[in-house]
Amino acid sequence: MTNEQWLAIFKDIGRQMQAGVAEFLSREGGTVPLGKGAGGDKTFPVDKWAEDIILAALEKAHNDGESFTLISEELGIRKFGDGMTVVLVDPIDGSNNAKNGVPFFATSLALLNGDTLSTLAVGYVINLAMGDEFWAVRGYGAFKNGLRIRTPATDAVTIVAYEASDPAKDLPRIFPLIAQAKRTRCFGSTALDLALLASGGFSVFATATASRAFDYAAGMLIVKEADGVITDLKGASLDHIIVGLGRTVPLLASKNEATHVKALNILSSGISRTAPSPEG
Repeated sequence: MTNEQWLAIFKDIGRQMQAGVAEFLSREGGTVPLGKGAGGDKTFPVDKWAEDIILAALEKAHNDGESFTLISEELGIRKFGDGMTVVLVDPIDGSNNAKNGVPFFATSLALLNGDTLSTLAVGYVINLAMGDEFWAVRGYGAFKNGLRIRTPATDAVTIVAYEASDPAKDLPRIFPLIAQAKRTRCFGSTALDLALLASGGFSVFATATASRAFDYAAGMLIVKEADGVITDLKGASLDHIIVGLGRTVPLLASKNEATHVKALNILSSGISRTAPSPEG
């Protein structure tokens, strides 16, 4: 199956979920967890509902002759034959938002031709609350709702988006960058944060929390194909990371290389403009 055919499967999954998610949440409520998923986070009814749709589509692909390994936040790792292809799935990225009625949550799907992020081939993110689709095919660019997207060329650090699973621990690590921004945003979905950065919504995205590959793989490809940059917080490449269920590294993504260098310098200096001046 070609990358474009996989993208068509991902888009069909997105359409099914976007069409049904509002009715499911209004009927289910979904505030009581069902347990813990394979990734370690609580599984809510909306997570299970979304994964069932994805699983049905992937089982059909396998029955049609495709071999791949599924790695999903909820289900864990499941083999569909012996192929090298990997499908990374976060059924609902931002499930806390979804269950509490905050309209910022997504489905994130990524296709890899091996077990490291260097083999990313297709990335797809859909904002389930709004219906916006973001996708990228390696070497062919990034798109939002069918239109090509590219990040801005300016190096100004204007809006900085961030995530902090443990604010007391995480925020001090990225505070110098936050303090240099004109505005900040914390929305609760890494996949959507990266997709919006790729489409020009933010200058920089940072999280000091070690993220799982299924949280950011699709967004990573979308950012890179839109001319953005994504590394760990120290500027190291993510390409060597082996995909799985465990947490990997904190993330720093920027709209372009010049902005990324500026953000890395701010983080390494640890100096914010709100810090008191030394007494002289």
